[in-house]
Amino acid sequence: MAQRREIGSVYAAAVAQGVALVTFPAASAIFTSPRYFGLSSTAYGAMFLPQAVMAVAAPLTGAWLGRRLGIKRLYLLGLVADLTAMGLLVASQFMRGTELVYGLLLLATGSLGIGFGLTVPALNTYANAFFPNRADSAVLILNALLGAGTALAPVFVTLFVKLGIWWGLPLLVAALLLGLLAFSLSLPLQVVTDRERQGQAHGAVRPPRFWIYGGFVFLYGIVETMNGNWITLYMRESLRATIALASLALTVFWATVTGGRLLFAAVERWVPETRIYQILPFVAAAALVILASPAGPPWLGVLAVGMAGLGCSALLPLTISFGQKELTTMAMSVTGGLIAFYQLGYGVAAFGVGPLHDAGLRLRVIFGATTVVALAMAALAPLVVRRATRTRRSQLSLDQR
Repeated sequence: MAQRREIGSVYAAAVAQGVALVTFPAASAIFTSPRYFGLSSTAYGAMFLPQAVMAVAAPLTGAWLGRRLGIKRLYLLGLVADLTAMGLLVASQFMRGTELVYGLLLLATGSLGIGFGLTVPALNTYANAFFPNRADSAVLILNALLGAGTALAPVFVTLFVKLGIWWGLPLLVAALLLGLLAFSLSLPLQVVTDRERQGQAHGAVRPPRFWIYGGFVFLYGIVETMNGNWITLYMRESLRATIALASLALTVFWATVTGGRLLFAAVERWVPETRIYQILPFVAAAALVILASPAGPPWLGVLAVGMAGLGCSALLPLTISFGQKELTTMAMSVTGGLIAFYQLGYGVAAFGVGPLHDAGLRLRVIFGATTVVALAMAALAPLVVRRATRTRRSQLSLDQR
């Protein structure tokens, strides 16, 4: 019964983290609208730089902190950082028109980066430890719930904007995080696996294979962030979509990310994860080609971004799961290190696109250039799954005997 409560709290935290993570990009129309914050594309993109920096630093130090504080305290610190980010975002509404408001937004995204960088590795470690015999499925489901939160954020933003209180979303997320913190404090939330014990002794070692995983996740971060952070502006600029339809496109992206994770977790018995893993980058690349095409009807953009979400869906959780299985001497630092690489890719796409766009480069051209990144993922995917494929074949051989 106690572990059920722990599992419930971990999965609820994944949803809350997902909503918090996309609260800022979901409100892109608010940040760039002259009626509200009036940020340029460069200023909007730069707003995510502290998030990327802190989300890289937090998981890199997370393994060290986890050995001293314990995984539960690390996880709770992440939730507190998320809560701080939401509080600062709410406060920014009442600082509009002052010189302090942009600094407040930077502090908010930086806090969110710390929260994401500490919480997500802990959540993935919990999921892996709670279901050691079904680790791939457990991590996929956990990340599907995180994706469900990211899909809900644009819906809530649209609702609160219509009510005239866009800041209602961060206020709602803050209330959820407070409740989750109070509930989690009463739970043990301690897992000690053989991999963790080994990692405590060898956590600083980075085997050569780790860099292949890291390179793949870095590229993935760029592809996901292009869709997750810039699709609403793309829909409005290139397809002349309404704010509501642009928000729908973002919702569709995160909904297909979530749905894909659930789908591939369900079919893993019949379709090997390694095969899915090698196909999905091509799906993402095809979606980017459509988004780069000359302007079409807005619904085409919604369909294309849904396809991109499916292409992205299982890649990050499966990379983490494969890495945890193979790099057993790194334990939690596997997840932390890969999240750091993911956030490096996030930072490149979140910050780098703004100056290019302000310099006159259209977003559809930038989406088209990102196709090269997706194809690079496709080239790396066979190297990532090489060891996983051998392991699966060995297991099948044993089962046949």
